[in-house]
Amino acid sequence: MKKYLLLIVITLFFNSCDYFNIKEKEGNSSEIVAIVNTEKLFKKDLNEILPNEITKEDSTILVRSYINDWAVKQLLLKKAESNSSQEELDEINKLVKDYRESLMINNYKEMLINQQLDTVVNQQEIDTFYYKNKANFRLNEELIQIKYLHFDNKVINKNELIKLFKSNKIEDLEALEKQQLSFKSFQFNDSVWLRLDNVLLKVPFLKENLLKKIQFTQKQDSLGVYLASVKDVLIRNDIAPLSYVESTIKQMILHKRKIELIREIEKILVQDATKNNNFKIY
Repeated sequence: MKKYLLLIVITLFFNSCDYFNIKEKEGNSSEIVAIVNTEKLFKKDLNEILPNEITKEDSTILVRSYINDWAVKQLLLKKAESNSSQEELDEINKLVKDYRESLMINNYKEMLINQQLDTVVNQQEIDTFYYKNKANFRLNEELIQIKYLHFDNKVINKNELIKLFKSNKIEDLEALEKQQLSFKSFQFNDSVWLRLDNVLLKVPFLKENLLKKIQFTQKQDSLGVYLASVKDVLIRNDIAPLSYVESTIKQMILHKRKIELIREIEKILVQDATKNNNFKIY
């Protein structure tokens, strides 16, 4: 390994240059810092890796580390090339070419999509898509519509909280929400569907009445008082409710539009190339 390291030529930069002031010497950005075989590292390359706010000591450490890493990379690359057959090199070059072409094409497609794709999805489209494909929206987890409340055992207005929780009046719900800072956890909107496993983390005693509709239940332990009212439940393989998959459906619609837009763009490209005699099949 030593004989390869001897191929590295480090200029007087190491002995005379103040690392901390590298970024200030833009006029000499073409100055060579290190050479490995025929590969050169320039001061401008170091300018790009140094942060604006850095101490002299830290800049010195960073520069030395970067130059060393660069040198090792060049040495390894040279060894890899010399120990690869022409067939292997040709295959690598082909992969690089294919990857470059894919990056450029995908970048161009994304640009066109950003310019032309209609991203507005109205509720009617979502509803239509859902009801046409309803059977495909099977649940992989249990869902629950629930109202729950968890508060400390020591609260002085325990009975009042229970009364407000059991009520269906809007003003009572609002009265509860005003006290939310004193609750350990709560969920008052029982019209939304939640994953059961997430709810059980907040209301663990529900495991005793798993997947049952409960008008009202109360439990107390060393952690506090739990109140819960289960409006509805859905089990695995049930059809997912629209509200639960609405965002997924929107993404599916947009993805479909994106595919159709790309196909249309490709079709127009072929038509234009054929019309202008830039594409011929013999």
